[in-house]
Amino acid sequence: MSEAKGKREPSSIGTLWGRYASPLVPVFAVFTALVVGALIIGLTGGDWLAAYIGLWEGSFGSWGALGNTVVRSSPYVICGLAVALGFKGGIFNIGAEGQLYIGAVFTIVVATTLHLPAIIHIPLALAAGMLGGALWGGLAGFLKARTGAHEVITTIMLNYVALRLTDWLIKSKQPRILGDPTDTTGARTHFIQESARLPGFQIADTTHLHLGILIAVALAFVVWWLLYKTTVGFELRTAGANPDAARYAGISVPRTIVLTMALSGGLAGIAGAGEILGVRYALSSDLLQGLGFDAIAVALLARSNPMGIIASGLLWGGLLTGASLMQVRANLSIDVIKIVQALIIMFVATDQIVRFIYRIPKTKPGEETSLARGWGG
Repeated sequence: MSEAKGKREPSSIGTLWGRYASPLVPVFAVFTALVVGALIIGLTGGDWLAAYIGLWEGSFGSWGALGNTVVRSSPYVICGLAVALGFKGGIFNIGAEGQLYIGAVFTIVVATTLHLPAIIHIPLALAAGMLGGALWGGLAGFLKARTGAHEVITTIMLNYVALRLTDWLIKSKQPRILGDPTDTTGARTHFIQESARLPGFQIADTTHLHLGILIAVALAFVVWWLLYKTTVGFELRTAGANPDAARYAGISVPRTIVLTMALSGGLAGIAGAGEILGVRYALSSDLLQGLGFDAIAVALLARSNPMGIIASGLLWGGLLTGASLMQVRANLSIDVIKIVQALIIMFVATDQIVRFIYRIPKTKPGEETSLARGWGG
């Protein structure tokens, strides 16, 4: 009896907090990063309030700013889905950038050489991008499945191959392959056909809001459906969580590895295709460099949840879009936004710090996103 009296019953608020606060950890991570970022801005003599007001106005404060953020976010959402799909299958795909470039190369060939009605040309160009990315991703998956080569190493190396291959295809003059001879810089391809351009409309006379964001949202639903409503998704998640159990259940783990990387690469290839068909209208070797690594942060921030990646991709695009106005309003270096991004990644990656600060209990086994099992062992 005395022992029972000595025990302290948890409050109902504490119980609810412990039960439902865990999904909010990424939100608290972003908030904590912004608070620490404000402290850093203050220590350097800047006005953190003016900086964050400028960041908000530059990313979401007007229709034009919102349109720019949405356009900037689309490839991050799609590449975030690519990385998250790999995570779910136990694969650490760092090659989204290379897969994006190869997808863009396939897209530019279809979009510049064929003369078709738009209703055929646009889907065909997108499919070409998906095929290019899938082949490039599938190659890394094949190397892992057949030789045991670690996907982190192979995808990093294939990133360099894809970037240099794209650069050569554009800048080669003897023979001339993809480069536009009328371009005095020699740094881009021909512009794509009008029939291959993604439809859209102008916002605030500055931004062309194209179909890419709808494609990104649709792909988020497709990835969610694939992972949780299909046999392929079940096999993919099982092989990612426990390869030995998957083999015992009769699932071909090597086939699943190749399929996971091909699907992941196909998504990244669509991101490259969307950037060509909706924004650039031509391919150059500076196409979204660094996006593949940022996509890892987008996927981690959303805990590899396909629906959450829409929000984290918009956040990432907003940080990039609003950086210029943030710099002007507070007289800051553009690198400050990189510090805020790094802080977000740090707090998301070390979520136990966030849990400690906000008194959020540890997750139960199985709640955390399964990253690549092969990483580090």
